[in-house]
Amino acid sequence: MPNASSAEPNVRWLSACYFFFFSILGLMVPYLGVFFDNRGFNAQEIGFLMAILMGTRIIAPNVWAMVADRTGMRSELVKFGSAAAAITYVSFFFDGSLTYLAISLMVYTFFWNAILAQLEVITLESLGDESHRYGAIRSWGSVGYICLVIIAGFCISEFGAEIVPSIGMVLFIGMFLCALALPNNRASLADVGSRPPLTLSPSIIWFLISAILLQMSVGPFYGFFVLYLKQAGYTEGIAGLFVAFGVVVEILMFMLAPRLLGRFGVKLLLIVSMGFTVVRWVLLAYGVDNILLLSISQALHAFTFGLTHAASIQFIHRNFDIAHRSKGQALYASLSFGLGGAIGIWVSGMIWGDGSGASQTWLFASFCAVLALLATLAIREPKPYLKAKS
Repeated sequence: MPNASSAEPNVRWLSACYFFFFSILGLMVPYLGVFFDNRGFNAQEIGFLMAILMGTRIIAPNVWAMVADRTGMRSELVKFGSAAAAITYVSFFFDGSLTYLAISLMVYTFFWNAILAQLEVITLESLGDESHRYGAIRSWGSVGYICLVIIAGFCISEFGAEIVPSIGMVLFIGMFLCALALPNNRASLADVGSRPPLTLSPSIIWFLISAILLQMSVGPFYGFFVLYLKQAGYTEGIAGLFVAFGVVVEILMFMLAPRLLGRFGVKLLLIVSMGFTVVRWVLLAYGVDNILLLSISQALHAFTFGLTHAASIQFIHRNFDIAHRSKGQALYASLSFGLGGAIGIWVSGMIWGDGSGASQTWLFASFCAVLALLATLAIREPKPYLKAKS
Protein backbone atom coordinates (compact mmCIF):
# COMPACT_ATOMS: atom_id res chain seq x y z
CA MET A 1 0.00 0.00 0.00
CA PRO A 2 1.48 3.40 -0.92
CA ASN A 3 2.39 5.92 1.74
CA ALA A 4 -0.65 8.17 2.24
CA SER A 5 1.27 11.44 2.40
CA SER A 6 3.17 10.74 -0.81
CA ALA A 7 0.19 9.31 -2.66
CA GLU A 8 -2.22 12.21 -2.08
CA PRO A 9 -0.47 14.78 -4.36
CA ASN A 10 -0.31 12.11 -7.05
CA VAL A 11 -4.04 11.45 -6.62
CA ARG A 12 -4.85 15.16 -6.99
CA TRP A 13 -2.95 15.44 -10.27
CA LEU A 14 -4.50 12.20 -11.52
CA SER A 15 -7.91 13.70 -10.79
CA ALA A 16 -6.92 16.75 -12.84
CA CYS A 17 -5.73 14.53 -15.71
CA TYR A 18 -9.06 12.71 -15.69
CA PHE A 19 -10.83 16.08 -15.70
CA PHE A 20 -9.09 17.26 -18.86
CA PHE A 21 -9.09 13.90 -20.64
CA PHE A 22 -12.84 13.57 -20.32
CA SER A 23 -13.38 17.28 -20.97
CA ILE A 24 -11.90 16.58 -24.41
CA LEU A 25 -14.27 13.64 -24.74
CA GLY A 26 -17.15 15.90 -23.66
CA LEU A 27 -16.30 18.17 -26.57
CA MET A 28 -15.68 15.52 -29.20
CA VAL A 29 -18.34 12.89 -28.61
CA PRO A 30 -21.44 15.12 -28.68
CA TYR A 31 -20.21 17.88 -30.99
CA LEU A 32 -17.79 16.50 -33.57
CA GLY A 33 -20.82 15.24 -35.50
CA VAL A 34 -22.26 18.76 -35.43
CA PHE A 35 -18.86 20.16 -36.48
CA PHE A 36 -18.57 17.76 -39.41
CA ASP A 37 -22.20 18.43 -40.38
CA ASN A 38 -21.37 22.14 -40.47
CA ARG A 39 -18.42 21.34 -42.76
CA GLY A 40 -20.88 19.77 -45.22
CA PHE A 41 -20.29 16.04 -44.65
CA ASN A 42 -23.21 13.61 -44.89
CA ALA A 43 -24.25 10.99 -42.29
CA GLN A 44 -22.14 8.20 -43.80
CA GLU A 45 -19.05 10.43 -43.88
CA ILE A 46 -19.68 11.62 -40.32
CA GLY A 47 -20.03 8.01 -39.20
CA PHE A 48 -16.73 7.17 -40.91
CA LEU A 49 -14.89 10.09 -39.28
CA MET A 50 -16.35 9.40 -35.84
CA ALA A 51 -15.40 5.74 -36.23
CA ILE A 52 -11.76 6.85 -36.59
CA LEU A 53 -12.06 8.61 -33.23
CA MET A 54 -13.01 5.27 -31.69
CA GLY A 55 -10.94 3.11 -34.04
CA THR A 56 -7.54 4.43 -32.96
CA ARG A 57 -8.37 3.00 -29.53
CA ILE A 58 -7.98 -0.45 -31.06
CA ILE A 59 -4.27 -0.02 -31.79
CA ALA A 60 -2.88 2.82 -29.69
CA PRO A 61 -3.56 1.52 -26.14
CA ASN A 62 -2.14 -1.91 -26.95
CA VAL A 63 1.05 -0.53 -28.51
CA TRP A 64 1.67 1.70 -25.51
CA ALA A 65 0.70 -1.03 -23.03
CA MET A 66 3.48 -3.29 -24.33
CA VAL A 67 5.98 -0.49 -23.71
CA ALA A 68 4.52 0.34 -20.29
CA ASP A 69 4.45 -3.25 -19.03
CA ARG A 70 8.01 -3.86 -20.24
CA THR A 71 9.53 -0.63 -18.87
CA GLY A 72 7.18 0.48 -16.08
CA MET A 73 7.29 3.99 -17.64
CA ARG A 74 3.59 4.78 -17.31
CA SER A 75 3.54 8.42 -16.23
CA GLU A 76 6.25 9.22 -18.80
CA LEU A 77 4.02 7.80 -21.54
CA VAL A 78 1.10 9.90 -20.32
CA LYS A 79 3.26 13.02 -20.55
CA PHE A 80 4.58 12.19 -23.99
CA GLY A 81 1.13 11.25 -25.28
CA SER A 82 -0.53 14.43 -24.03
CA ALA A 83 2.23 16.59 -25.53
CA ALA A 84 2.11 14.82 -28.90
CA ALA A 85 -1.70 14.99 -28.97
CA ALA A 86 -1.65 18.76 -28.31
CA ILE A 87 0.93 19.37 -31.05
CA THR A 88 -0.73 17.23 -33.71
CA TYR A 89 -4.19 18.64 -32.86
CA VAL A 90 -3.08 21.87 -34.57
CA SER A 91 -3.85 20.14 -37.89
CA PHE A 92 -7.53 20.16 -36.98
CA PHE A 93 -7.69 23.96 -37.31
CA PHE A 94 -7.32 23.78 -41.08
CA ASP A 95 -10.22 23.14 -43.42
CA GLY A 96 -9.81 20.14 -45.66
CA SER A 97 -11.32 17.21 -47.45
CA LEU A 98 -12.67 14.02 -45.93
CA THR A 99 -9.25 12.42 -46.40
CA TYR A 100 -7.42 15.31 -44.71
CA LEU A 101 -9.68 15.27 -41.66
CA ALA A 102 -9.47 11.47 -41.47
CA ILE A 103 -5.66 11.64 -41.35
CA SER A 104 -5.75 14.48 -38.82
CA LEU A 105 -8.10 12.51 -36.57
CA MET A 106 -6.02 9.36 -36.95
CA VAL A 107 -2.80 11.08 -35.87
CA TYR A 108 -3.82 13.11 -32.83
CA THR A 109 -6.29 10.55 -31.46
CA PHE A 110 -3.57 7.88 -31.68
CA PHE A 111 -1.66 9.74 -28.98
CA TRP A 112 -4.73 10.87 -27.01
CA ASN A 113 -6.43 7.46 -26.92
CA ALA A 114 -3.29 5.79 -25.57
CA ILE A 115 -3.35 7.87 -22.38
CA LEU A 116 -6.41 6.53 -20.57
CA ALA A 117 -5.30 2.92 -20.01
CA GLN A 118 -2.09 4.18 -18.38
CA LEU A 119 -4.04 6.60 -16.17
CA GLU A 120 -6.24 3.74 -14.98
CA VAL A 121 -3.23 1.59 -14.03
CA ILE A 122 -1.39 4.48 -12.34
CA THR A 123 -4.49 5.38 -10.34
CA LEU A 124 -5.23 1.87 -9.09
CA GLU A 125 -1.57 1.22 -8.24
CA SER A 126 -1.31 4.58 -6.44
CA LEU A 127 -4.35 3.68 -4.33
CA GLY A 128 -3.04 0.20 -3.46
CA ASP A 129 -5.41 -1.39 -0.93
CA GLU A 130 -7.72 1.63 -1.17
CA SER A 131 -8.90 0.84 -4.69
CA HIS A 132 -12.46 1.58 -3.50
CA ARG A 133 -11.49 5.27 -3.88
CA TYR A 134 -11.17 4.87 -7.65
CA GLY A 135 -14.74 6.09 -8.25
CA ALA A 136 -14.14 9.38 -6.42
CA ILE A 137 -11.03 10.09 -8.50
CA ARG A 138 -12.54 8.97 -11.79
CA SER A 139 -15.63 11.09 -11.14
CA TRP A 140 -13.51 14.20 -11.82
CA GLY A 141 -13.44 13.02 -15.41
CA SER A 142 -17.23 13.02 -15.38
CA VAL A 143 -17.21 16.54 -13.94
CA GLY A 144 -14.97 17.64 -16.82
CA TYR A 145 -17.26 15.93 -19.31
CA ILE A 146 -20.30 17.76 -17.89
CA CYS A 147 -18.57 21.13 -17.92
CA LEU A 148 -17.54 20.85 -21.55
CA VAL A 149 -20.83 19.39 -22.75
CA ILE A 150 -22.67 22.41 -21.31
CA ILE A 151 -20.07 25.07 -22.14
CA ALA A 152 -19.40 23.79 -25.67
CA GLY A 153 -23.13 23.41 -26.39
CA PHE A 154 -23.86 27.03 -25.58
CA CYS A 155 -20.66 28.24 -27.28
CA ILE A 156 -21.69 26.45 -30.48
CA SER A 157 -25.18 27.91 -30.24
CA GLU A 158 -23.68 31.40 -29.82
CA PHE A 159 -20.61 31.32 -32.07
CA GLY A 160 -21.18 28.39 -34.42
CA ALA A 161 -19.57 24.97 -34.79
CA GLU A 162 -16.20 26.37 -35.93
CA ILE A 163 -15.45 27.20 -32.29
CA VAL A 164 -14.85 23.48 -31.61
CA PRO A 165 -11.12 23.36 -32.57
CA SER A 166 -10.28 26.37 -30.37
CA ILE A 167 -11.98 24.88 -27.32
CA GLY A 168 -10.21 21.59 -27.98
CA MET A 169 -6.77 23.19 -28.06
CA VAL A 170 -7.27 24.78 -24.65
CA LEU A 171 -8.21 21.38 -23.24
CA PHE A 172 -5.28 19.53 -24.81
CA ILE A 173 -2.86 22.08 -23.33
CA GLY A 174 -4.53 21.71 -19.92
CA MET A 175 -4.14 17.94 -20.11
CA PHE A 176 -0.44 18.26 -20.91
CA LEU A 177 0.23 20.70 -18.05
CA CYS A 178 -1.46 18.43 -15.51
CA ALA A 179 0.39 15.37 -16.80
CA LEU A 180 3.73 17.16 -16.25
CA ALA A 181 3.07 17.10 -12.49
CA LEU A 182 2.83 13.30 -12.32
CA PRO A 183 5.93 11.77 -10.65
CA ASN A 184 8.19 9.59 -12.79
CA ASN A 185 7.81 6.58 -10.51
CA ARG A 186 8.36 3.41 -12.49
CA ALA A 187 6.35 0.36 -11.52
CA SER A 188 8.38 -2.48 -10.01
CA LEU A 189 8.13 -5.30 -12.51
CA ALA A 190 9.56 -8.78 -12.51
CA ASP A 191 12.32 -9.72 -14.93
CA VAL A 192 11.04 -10.68 -18.36
CA GLY A 193 12.01 -14.30 -17.87
CA SER A 194 10.16 -14.62 -14.53
CA ARG A 195 6.92 -12.91 -15.54
CA PRO A 196 3.83 -15.13 -15.71
CA PRO A 197 2.53 -15.51 -19.26
CA LEU A 198 -0.50 -13.49 -20.31
CA THR A 199 -3.49 -15.82 -20.37
CA LEU A 200 -7.11 -15.06 -21.11
CA SER A 201 -9.54 -17.22 -19.18
CA PRO A 202 -12.98 -18.01 -20.65
CA SER A 203 -14.53 -15.50 -18.26
CA ILE A 204 -12.19 -12.75 -19.47
CA ILE A 205 -12.99 -13.60 -23.09
CA TRP A 206 -16.74 -13.48 -22.44
CA PHE A 207 -16.27 -10.22 -20.54
CA LEU A 208 -14.44 -8.66 -23.50
CA ILE A 209 -17.10 -9.89 -25.94
CA SER A 210 -19.84 -8.35 -23.80
CA ALA A 211 -17.86 -5.08 -23.58
CA ILE A 212 -17.50 -4.93 -27.38
CA LEU A 213 -21.24 -5.52 -27.89
CA LEU A 214 -22.20 -2.96 -25.25
CA GLN A 215 -20.04 -0.27 -26.85
CA MET A 216 -21.50 -1.15 -30.25
CA SER A 217 -24.85 -0.28 -28.69
CA VAL A 218 -23.45 3.04 -27.42
CA GLY A 219 -22.04 3.90 -30.87
CA PRO A 220 -25.17 5.75 -32.04
CA PHE A 221 -25.09 7.84 -28.87
CA TYR A 222 -21.46 8.82 -29.47
CA GLY A 223 -22.00 9.79 -33.09
CA PHE A 224 -25.59 10.94 -33.49
CA PHE A 225 -27.31 11.79 -30.20
CA VAL A 226 -27.01 15.58 -30.55
CA LEU A 227 -27.96 15.41 -34.23
CA TYR A 228 -30.95 13.24 -33.24
CA LEU A 229 -32.11 15.84 -30.73
CA LYS A 230 -31.57 18.62 -33.27
CA GLN A 231 -33.70 16.68 -35.74
CA ALA A 232 -36.40 16.50 -33.05
CA GLY A 233 -36.30 20.29 -32.62
CA TYR A 234 -33.91 20.80 -29.70
CA THR A 235 -31.01 23.30 -29.79
CA GLU A 236 -27.37 22.35 -29.22
CA GLY A 237 -27.51 24.05 -25.82
CA ILE A 238 -30.53 22.03 -24.68
CA ALA A 239 -28.99 18.86 -26.13
CA GLY A 240 -25.87 19.61 -24.09
CA LEU A 241 -27.98 19.85 -20.93
CA PHE A 242 -29.46 16.42 -21.60
CA VAL A 243 -25.98 14.96 -22.11
CA ALA A 244 -24.79 16.68 -18.93
CA PHE A 245 -27.72 15.26 -16.98
CA GLY A 246 -26.64 11.78 -18.01
CA VAL A 247 -23.15 12.44 -16.69
CA VAL A 248 -24.48 13.84 -13.38
CA VAL A 249 -26.21 10.54 -12.64
CA GLU A 250 -23.04 8.79 -13.81
CA ILE A 251 -21.07 10.62 -11.09
CA LEU A 252 -23.62 9.63 -8.47
CA MET A 253 -23.29 6.02 -9.59
CA PHE A 254 -19.49 6.19 -9.31
CA MET A 255 -20.01 7.17 -5.66
CA LEU A 256 -22.34 4.21 -5.05
CA ALA A 257 -20.39 1.66 -7.12
CA PRO A 258 -17.94 0.48 -4.40
CA ARG A 259 -20.78 -0.53 -2.07
CA LEU A 260 -22.73 -2.15 -4.87
CA LEU A 261 -19.69 -4.11 -6.05
CA GLY A 262 -18.97 -5.27 -2.52
CA ARG A 263 -22.51 -6.47 -2.04
CA PHE A 264 -23.53 -7.87 -5.41
CA GLY A 265 -20.34 -8.55 -7.42
CA VAL A 266 -19.48 -7.56 -10.97
CA LYS A 267 -21.52 -10.11 -12.93
CA LEU A 268 -24.93 -9.26 -11.47
CA LEU A 269 -24.27 -5.53 -11.77
CA LEU A 270 -23.24 -5.91 -15.42
CA ILE A 271 -26.40 -7.89 -16.17
CA VAL A 272 -28.61 -5.25 -14.52
CA SER A 273 -26.75 -2.43 -16.27
CA MET A 274 -27.11 -4.00 -19.70
CA GLY A 275 -30.78 -4.70 -19.11
CA PHE A 276 -31.36 -1.03 -18.31
CA THR A 277 -29.33 -0.10 -21.40
CA VAL A 278 -31.75 -2.06 -23.59
CA VAL A 279 -34.63 -0.09 -22.05
CA ARG A 280 -32.71 3.16 -22.53
CA TRP A 281 -32.29 2.79 -26.29
CA VAL A 282 -35.93 1.71 -26.80
CA LEU A 283 -37.08 4.80 -24.89
CA LEU A 284 -34.85 6.96 -27.07
CA ALA A 285 -36.19 5.39 -30.26
CA TYR A 286 -39.82 6.12 -29.43
CA GLY A 287 -39.78 8.83 -26.77
CA VAL A 288 -37.48 11.58 -28.07
CA ASP A 289 -40.40 14.05 -28.29
CA ASN A 290 -41.40 13.37 -24.68
CA ILE A 291 -39.27 15.29 -22.16
CA LEU A 292 -40.00 12.80 -19.37
CA LEU A 293 -39.08 9.71 -21.41
CA LEU A 294 -35.98 11.44 -22.79
CA SER A 295 -34.93 12.35 -19.24
CA ILE A 296 -35.46 8.77 -18.02
CA SER A 297 -33.38 7.53 -20.94
CA GLN A 298 -30.52 9.83 -19.96
CA ALA A 299 -30.84 8.90 -16.28
CA LEU A 300 -30.11 5.30 -17.28
CA HIS A 301 -26.64 6.47 -18.34
CA ALA A 302 -25.78 5.76 -14.70
CA PHE A 303 -25.95 2.08 -15.63
CA THR A 304 -24.89 2.17 -19.31
CA PHE A 305 -21.56 3.76 -18.44
CA GLY A 306 -21.16 4.58 -14.73
CA LEU A 307 -21.79 1.22 -13.09
CA THR A 308 -20.59 -0.79 -16.09
CA HIS A 309 -17.25 1.03 -16.22
CA ALA A 310 -16.61 0.90 -12.46
CA ALA A 311 -17.28 -2.86 -12.44
CA SER A 312 -15.21 -3.44 -15.57
CA ILE A 313 -12.14 -1.59 -14.27
CA GLN A 314 -12.21 -3.65 -11.07
CA PHE A 315 -12.67 -6.86 -13.06
CA ILE A 316 -9.61 -6.13 -15.21
CA HIS A 317 -7.48 -5.00 -12.26
CA ARG A 318 -8.20 -8.20 -10.33
CA ASN A 319 -7.88 -10.64 -13.22
CA PHE A 320 -4.55 -9.47 -14.65
CA ASP A 321 -1.17 -9.82 -12.95
CA ILE A 322 0.77 -6.58 -12.26
CA ALA A 323 3.11 -7.45 -15.16
CA HIS A 324 0.14 -7.36 -17.54
CA ARG A 325 -2.17 -4.71 -16.05
CA SER A 326 -1.48 -2.15 -18.74
CA LYS A 327 -2.24 -4.80 -21.35
CA GLY A 328 -5.45 -5.69 -19.53
CA GLN A 329 -6.69 -2.11 -19.39
CA ALA A 330 -5.58 -1.59 -22.99
CA LEU A 331 -7.47 -4.69 -24.15
CA TYR A 332 -10.60 -3.45 -22.43
CA ALA A 333 -10.26 0.07 -23.84
CA SER A 334 -9.28 -0.97 -27.36
CA LEU A 335 -11.80 -3.76 -27.86
CA SER A 336 -14.77 -2.06 -26.19
CA PHE A 337 -14.46 1.67 -26.77
CA GLY A 338 -12.25 1.15 -29.81
CA LEU A 339 -13.52 -1.78 -31.85
CA GLY A 340 -17.04 -1.83 -30.42
CA GLY A 341 -17.49 1.93 -30.56
CA ALA A 342 -16.10 2.19 -34.10
CA ILE A 343 -18.35 -0.57 -35.45
CA GLY A 344 -21.35 0.90 -33.67
CA ILE A 345 -20.81 4.38 -35.08
CA TRP A 346 -20.06 3.12 -38.60
CA VAL A 347 -23.14 0.90 -38.74
CA SER A 348 -25.23 3.69 -37.24
CA GLY A 349 -24.18 6.05 -40.02
CA MET A 350 -25.28 3.47 -42.58
CA ILE A 351 -28.68 2.98 -40.91
CA TRP A 352 -29.17 6.70 -40.28
CA GLY A 353 -28.94 7.57 -43.98
CA ASP A 354 -30.59 10.92 -44.64
CA GLY A 355 -32.13 10.94 -41.16
CA SER A 356 -35.13 8.78 -41.99
CA GLY A 357 -33.50 5.79 -40.28
CA ALA A 358 -32.90 7.58 -36.97
CA SER A 359 -35.33 5.49 -34.90
CA GLN A 360 -34.01 2.26 -36.42
CA THR A 361 -30.53 3.28 -35.30
CA TRP A 362 -31.59 3.08 -31.66
CA LEU A 363 -33.31 -0.27 -32.21
CA PHE A 364 -29.97 -1.53 -33.57
CA ALA A 365 -28.40 -0.21 -30.35
CA SER A 366 -30.91 -2.06 -28.17
CA PHE A 367 -30.29 -5.31 -30.08
CA CYS A 368 -26.53 -5.02 -29.45
CA ALA A 369 -27.21 -4.44 -25.74
CA VAL A 370 -29.32 -7.62 -25.61
CA LEU A 371 -26.42 -9.58 -27.12
CA ALA A 372 -24.04 -8.00 -24.57
CA LEU A 373 -26.32 -9.14 -21.76
CA LEU A 374 -26.33 -12.71 -23.09
CA ALA A 375 -22.51 -12.74 -23.28
CA THR A 376 -22.31 -11.49 -19.69
CA LEU A 377 -24.30 -14.49 -18.48
CA ALA A 378 -21.32 -16.70 -19.40
CA ILE A 379 -18.92 -14.83 -17.07
CA ARG A 380 -17.83 -16.58 -13.89
CA GLU A 381 -16.52 -14.76 -10.81
CA PRO A 382 -13.69 -16.85 -9.38
CA LYS A 383 -12.28 -14.00 -7.33
CA PRO A 384 -13.99 -12.10 -4.48
CA TYR A 385 -14.38 -8.35 -4.78
CA LEU A 386 -13.44 -5.88 -2.06
CA LYS A 387 -16.14 -4.91 0.33
CA ALA A 388 -16.81 -1.20 0.49
CA LYS A 389 -15.29 0.54 3.48
CA SER A 390 -17.62 2.52 5.66
